[in-house]
Amino acid sequence: QVQLMESGGDSVQAGGSLTLSCTASRWSWSQMGWFRQAPGKQREGVAVVDYYCAPYFLDSVHGRFTISKDNAKYILWLQMAELQPEDTAIYYCAARRAGWVPPRSLLRRPEDFSDWGQGTQVTVSS
Repeated sequence: QVQLMESGGDSVQAGGSLTLSCTASRWSWSQMGWFRQAPGKQREGVAVVDYYCAPYFLDSVHGRFTISKDNAKYILWLQMAELQPEDTAIYYCAARRAGWVPPRSLLRRPEDFSDWGQGTQVTVSS
């Protein structure tokens, strides 16, 4: 099992920026992702990263969010800019230990991820 811990969530004004961190207990994964869940809504994929393709993003965050990782420190970051109130949600980091699913599909398949963090709250006010 890979233990994941997110941090960096905060309350910001619209137009602001935040960087979320996901620290893993070990760096043994085939694909990782960031998901978010707003109150009363289903969990949605925000970004997927693996070793084969460029990171893939949800259309509504493309161009505003970027993803990076430090393979030596076991950290995955989600850099978020131009935040909007609709970005308000709990953000989760997730990992798959083996196999590969096209990132575009994986964004819509949270059930394909085996390990999840506890989430970090992002609140964007207008």
